[in-house]
Amino acid sequence: MRRLLVVLALVAVCATPLAVASPASASTEKFDEVTVTGGTGEKPVITVAAPFGVKTSTVDVLNAGSGAKAPKGSTIMFDYVLINGRTGEEIESSFGSTPVSLVLDPRQAQPTLVKSLIGTHTGSRVLVAVAPKEGLAKAASGSDPTIQKNDTLLFFFDIRESLTRAKGVAVAPVAGLPTVKLAKKGAPTITMPKGDPPAGLVVQPLIKGSGPVVTAGQTINVQYTGAIWRDGTVFDSSWKNGKSFNVAIGTGDVIAGWDEGLVGQTVGSQVLLVIPPDKGYGEAGQPNAGIKGTDSMVFVVDILGAA
Repeated sequence: MRRLLVVLALVAVCATPLAVASPASASTEKFDEVTVTGGTGEKPVITVAAPFGVKTSTVDVLNAGSGAKAPKGSTIMFDYVLINGRTGEEIESSFGSTPVSLVLDPRQAQPTLVKSLIGTHTGSRVLVAVAPKEGLAKAASGSDPTIQKNDTLLFFFDIRESLTRAKGVAVAPVAGLPTVKLAKKGAPTITMPKGDPPAGLVVQPLIKGSGPVVTAGQTINVQYTGAIWRDGTVFDSSWKNGKSFNVAIGTGDVIAGWDEGLVGQTVGSQVLLVIPPDKGYGEAGQPNAGIKGTDSMVFVVDILGAA
C-alpha cells in the first residue's frame, strides 16, 4: 500500500486550486501547542494539545542541519511523521521503514509542502502545519475515515539527503560500452563505441548510490538522457526538458528495459542501460523519435528518489 503522504503529494498537485497555493509562513508561535522531543535520526515523540489548527499553512525549522541546502527542483529524502491536528493522533510514519522522497518542484508535488522545504539543509528537522484550505485533508479524507476535510495536518520532516544528480561511488567503465561525460551540473553526453550493440539488455552502474534499493511498484524520480546506438542521436532528455521525471517502475508502465534494469538499483545511482528492441519498442520502433524497429537504445539514468 502506498503511504498517504505520497498520495497527498501526487494527488493534490492535480487539483487546480492547489496549483497556486501560497508558501507556508514561518511562525514558531503557532506551534506553541506542539512539543517535539527526541534525538536526530530517531523517531520523535510529538505531543499536540488537541485540537490544533491553523488558518494559514505554517513552517517551523526545529533544528537547522549543517548539510547541503535543498534547492528548488532537487529531490529530498526524508523520514516523517504525520499527525492529525484535530485529534493529536499519528496518522502514519516512515521511521523504521524506508525513507520517502519528494521533488521540490510545485509542478510535480504538492506546492505547500514543496515551498516549505525548499532551502532546508540536510540534517534539518522541520514542522509544517498544512491548513484545511490547501485541500490536503479533504483529499486524504477520501481514503482515511479518521481525517476530516477541515483538519489541520501536521507534518514532521527529518531531512536525510537532497539530490539534483547522482551521488555516490564511481564505478570503473566497462570496455565496449558507450562512454559518458558529465557536464558541470550533471547532464550526460553519451559517445557510442564502434561496432554492433550487445544482443541482450545491459545494465551497468556508473555511480553507485548509498540510498534505499528501488523495488517494483515504487514511483521513482529520475534525470535521464536517451540516445540511439546506431548514430548517437539523442531522442529524449529530462535534462533538456528542464525537470526531473516521476514514473512507476516494475509495473509495466515503461519499457521492459527500464523495469528490468532499474528495479534493484539504489537511490543516488547513475545507471547505463543498453536496451535491445525486444526490451524497448519492439519491431514497430518509435518513428516520431527516429527509433527504428532494429535500433538499440542507450539511456543514462540518475535515480534521485523512490517512494
